[in-house]
Amino acid sequence: MHRRIFVLGGLGGLSGLGAAAGPRSSGPAYPFSMGVASGEPAPDSVVLWTRLAPFPLAEDGHGGMSSADITVEWQVSATPSFARPVARGTSTARFADAHTVHAVAGGLAPDAEYYYRFRAQGHHSPTGSTRTAPAPGASARDLVVLAASCANLEAGHFTAYRRMAEERPGLILHLGDYIYEGAGKPGHVREHLGPEIVTLAGYRRRYGQYKSDPDLRAAHACAPWLAVPDDHDVEDDFAGTHRLDDRPPLTPAQWRIRRDAAYRAYREHLPLRPGSRLHRRVGWGRLATFHMLDTRQFRDPQACGGGYRACPGADRPARSLPGRAQEAWLLDGLAQHRATWDLIGQQVFFAEQVNAAGVANMDAWDGYRASRDRLQRGWVERRVRNPVVLTGDVHTAWANDLKADYADPASRTIGTELVCTSITSRGDGSRVTRIPTGAVNPHLRFYSDRRGYLRSTLTPAEITADFRAIDAVSTPGAPVRTLRSFKIQNGRPGII
Repeated sequence: MHRRIFVLGGLGGLSGLGAAAGPRSSGPAYPFSMGVASGEPAPDSVVLWTRLAPFPLAEDGHGGMSSADITVEWQVSATPSFARPVARGTSTARFADAHTVHAVAGGLAPDAEYYYRFRAQGHHSPTGSTRTAPAPGASARDLVVLAASCANLEAGHFTAYRRMAEERPGLILHLGDYIYEGAGKPGHVREHLGPEIVTLAGYRRRYGQYKSDPDLRAAHACAPWLAVPDDHDVEDDFAGTHRLDDRPPLTPAQWRIRRDAAYRAYREHLPLRPGSRLHRRVGWGRLATFHMLDTRQFRDPQACGGGYRACPGADRPARSLPGRAQEAWLLDGLAQHRATWDLIGQQVFFAEQVNAAGVANMDAWDGYRASRDRLQRGWVERRVRNPVVLTGDVHTAWANDLKADYADPASRTIGTELVCTSITSRGDGSRVTRIPTGAVNPHLRFYSDRRGYLRSTLTPAEITADFRAIDAVSTPGAPVRTLRSFKIQNGRPGII
């Protein structure tokens, strides 16, 4: 059976395995309502995820499960029939972890495609499709990578996730704002359940609401993910231990509890390796290295109180967006020259974007200019051949040249930034493609206000970047189309 038909067809219902795996008429309720996911591909292993939650919207955050821990079986197979599994095991879905499972399936072949599924309480899960990374130093097949961010359930339907699943990618990068933390607001396309979330139970329930969406489940089931959180996964525009907005009012101790709860729930619900850091490196043979950054937990507070400002404080040398330790970690990784392409997955706008009066977004890298300069100079000094920054956050699509000196339009181009738009945030958007502040920022090369995602096809010779757009998210089922395509050639930074 065709891989896409099997994986996506099964997601139309709950089981994905036919009548034998469907919900039963008696016994425990079907526990796999939130689907399956995989992530963190290595040459010999991949992380398999699921959560047992027959009622994912339960207010206590436990998805309708009892306090008992449950044994969950998992299987990995080279074929969708599972006639001869290549790996299998059991994991314990613990009440303390909201009955989530992060099984590390090992002993797999490098650069290979697999199917996987779970079994618990007499039920089979949907079937997912995943793949492993090539071995270090090995040549690799061309790789299709999709990048997405900013999926506000209230702003629209997750059609873009469905279209991503239909692409049959090799890897999906999620660059932040997997959920939104705000209270439910009547009058939106859809409505969040409950008030703004500040408790662990609230975050778990919000993930339950998001993962109840079949389009999101389809995107998870089609390919392995690499995910990093941004602000709305915790609270809008927070920086390190600092809150910009004191609504709802919280004491410092209450804020720490909320922050810890948000990160705990994120780790529970994304297919991350147990115990791994959020900033991490994933190799893809000689083709690519993915450097995934955490640009929230370790940053200094936004200069001048945040927002869009002309702020001299943004130039202070001591300020860092990822934190000095993570800056050093990134440059050390870039200096290893392990692959043709060094892809930096991160959350906020990297290239300079200021108007004639010097007004810029203090929450982006423009609010941490010395930090950006250290990284750019660092990769030039280390002779990094193909640095490509992949960005989310801003709810619009961009393609940018990164310059050695942004004040000089003739300055050398030393890298490339590709900014995926949002899945839904900002709603339907518009047909506007005029680049905001383009007259004073000639290195900004493309802009779109549509929702969608970024598709990048990696080969040893070039990256082809396609900006994929959904015409509307206010109604479900819209088609996807390519607005513009660009190329980045090996050894030639910048887009053409």
